[in-house]
Amino acid sequence: MAKKKTVTKKEIVAKIAADPKLELTQLEVKAVVLRIFSAIVDTLLTLGRIELRNFGVFEVKLRKARKARNPRTSETVYVEPKFVVTFKPGKEMEEKVKELHSMRNPPEFVVKAFEKAREEEDEEKRGKETEGAHSNGAAEADEALDGKKSPKRKKAKKAAAEPVNPS
Repeated sequence: MAKKKTVTKKEIVAKIAADPKLELTQLEVKAVVLRIFSAIVDTLLTLGRIELRNFGVFEVKLRKARKARNPRTSETVYVEPKFVVTFKPGKEMEEKVKELHSMRNPPEFVVKAFEKAREEEDEEKRGKETEGAHSNGAAEADEALDGKKSPKRKKAKKAAAEPVNPS
């Protein structure tokens, strides 16, 4: 699969500078863009949150310490707590992104994302078909959970009892 095109700050500056209504050079636009980025970072460092209406909210949050697995060695490692920046898109942005699926000529990355989702869905269905053909899931769920009453038992029984829908 081809890699998504990443737009750089330089390309954004060029696009803004090309707007004839603004009458700004690329250097002037670059200075403004850099100042905006700097103001966002300064606000996050001093207040921890910045809301840009119709765009979204940037927020500094503390990620808790946790255990993780080193993918190369499969060793369990301890990850220290740390501050991270999160972004929650605003309603206007969310709505525009939701419209992507109904576009007549969507961007290439949208088409590829849908193709990948379909492939993963097909693989998941094939896995369930294979799983269902080899076992009586409800009975095995009862045996595996040894008669214990728990939400996990109910979920396991329900999942095992659902018929596989071959497509």
